Amino acid sequence: MEEAQGQLPEESGNSEPTLVVESLWKSYASGPGRLEVLRGIDLHVAPGQVVAILGASGSGKSTLLQLLGALDRPDRGSIRYAGREVSRSEETERAVLRNRFVGFIFQYHHLLAEFSALENVALPRLVAGERPREAWQRARALLELVGLSERSAHRPGQLSGGEQQRVALARALVNEPALVLADEPTGNLDRSTGEALYELLYSLARQGRQSWVVATHNEYLAQMADLRWQLVDGMLHRADSMGK
Repeated sequence: MEEAQGQLPEESGNSEPTLVVESLWKSYASGPGRLEVLRGIDLHVAPGQVVAILGASGSGKSTLLQLLGALDRPDRGSIRYAGREVSRSEETERAVLRNRFVGFIFQYHHLLAEFSALENVALPRLVAGERPREAWQRARALLELVGLSERSAHRPGQLSGGEQQRVALARALVNEPALVLADEPTGNLDRSTGEALYELLYSLARQGRQSWVVATHNEYLAQMADLRWQLVDGMLHRADSMGK
């Protein structure tokens, strides 16, 4: 029997948090010593919950999301997807988990220039081995959901910045991930286009069953999230309590 998209084999049907992070540390070489970027991060994200990570440029938001998405390893600490430890897994296993469990949206869309919008969205399912007919069907449905059904044959260079990010949003959702990570997804857009994208993003988050972690420097946009955290000096603080 085929496993459900976005679920790990042993976690189907359980009530574990989607993401649990405990005592996460990350540093990089800097001159003769090391620069501590993240210092003892703890974070729990429940199924269907939207969490915003606020912070200035260079505060470590991107580093944190790379670790949460198993794109990099922490120096120490634990990252668990639905109860399963992933931070110490081998790279091949982490790659499988990323494709099945996590959807990514970056500041720069990273669409493949030679492919159409439809092909870009369908690609993750094709890579996962799904039959083309089902992959195209899912991709078309998502492009319609983000309001781009009439632009499905267009290549990225024929789309506006906001349209490209909507294609990237559809691509992030195509494998029906349990967890979606968005790293400054509106940072390369003008204010009105960025706000429209955020409204769409949060609308889709409310409709779906995914958990979302959104890194942003925009406090106004973060207000739509269920929980808001501020990343300061490598540590997370509840944004609602900052300055009190």
